[in-house]
Amino acid sequence: MKKNQSEYSIDHSLGKLLKETQAADFLHFSTRALQNWRCRGGGPKFVRVSSRSVRYRLADLIEWTTARLRSSTSED
Repeated sequence: MKKNQSEYSIDHSLGKLLKETQAADFLHFSTRALQNWRCRGGGPKFVRVSSRSVRYRLADLIEWTTARLRSSTSED
């Protein structure tokens, strides 16, 4: 089945790599929070491009936030 152009654009943008500052802006957290999560665990998945370069896929940021959706404070 052939994808139309708009479906490809959506799929393609989810794989887009964001810089740490862009990911922090998207999540409304500081870059320091992302750095702490990378060291301690519990944060969104990330891509280590090199020893000094980290990127985040938009799809992983959305997945991470979706996994934290709750409908009441009594949930885990």
